Amino acid sequence: MQRQRQFLDYLHHERGLSPRTRSAYRRDLALFSEELKRLEIEDPGKVDEHQVRQLVARLHRRGLGPRSLQRLLSALRSFYRWMMREGFAEHNPATAVKAPKSPSKLPATLDSDAVTRLLDIKADSPLAIRDKAIMELFYSSGLRLSELASLRWDQIDPASGLITVTGKGNKTRVVPVGSYAAKALTAWRKARGNFAGFDEPHIFVSNRGTPISTRTIQSRIRYWAKKQGLPQQVYPHLLRHSFASHMLESSGDLRAVQELLGHADISTTQVYTHLDFQHLAKVYDKAHPRAKKK
Repeated sequence: MQRQRQFLDYLHHERGLSPRTRSAYRRDLALFSEELKRLEIEDPGKVDEHQVRQLVARLHRRGLGPRSLQRLLSALRSFYRWMMREGFAEHNPATAVKAPKSPSKLPATLDSDAVTRLLDIKADSPLAIRDKAIMELFYSSGLRLSELASLRWDQIDPASGLITVTGKGNKTRVVPVGSYAAKALTAWRKARGNFAGFDEPHIFVSNRGTPISTRTIQSRIRYWAKKQGLPQQVYPHLLRHSFASHMLESSGDLRAVQELLGHADISTTQVYTHLDFQHLAKVYDKAHPRAKKK
């Protein structure tokens, strides 16, 4: 349509948008043109909000995803802002229309067998002893990467087996240290003298004796995952996700898991209930005699 061609020229000459961006606008406006033809509307300035909603609903039924629909609506809003500026339209019918929400992406996790394989490393050197303690602590206590990297000895109470952690927004929480992690930390405390003295307060240090960086932690976990033969990419937050999922699966106590993770809002923790339900659904599908598809 003429108005759309004029708008694309405007994007090119006045806005200076790249060919790739203009091409995306062109594709979205082509979908819009198809809808106008279907509705037998010759003047896009006559389109109302209801018709834009219908377009979004039709395209969604045809399989267009939420992100694509959001991009389409963004293009239409820009198009109608230009139309209004040029006097071709009196209102912007796409302003109040929203695309369907994208489904929440569930966090990846390791099953308990994979975690066991990852943590069952041969700690026969100071670096390996350190790395085992790091991974055990991630999985034992559900710490964030930044929390573990900045952890100091004075945050651990060996008598109670608890760690006081300062997380996001300077919020403090207390989390337990499991027996395997406590044993690994004890071994690391003995081996740590190879790298740093007692005047260094941080628990985990590099081979130069300085506080370990988050990048080094990520790199070492990837190294051990590959060495232990795990097929998927492993990273610190994956161990935190696995901790949360396994805790919830075993206890069913969402509030307790929220406290352990340091989530301000329980809705953030609720994503792990979906993981738990997925697990239960798989068990049901495998075990129930009437669940199997013929």
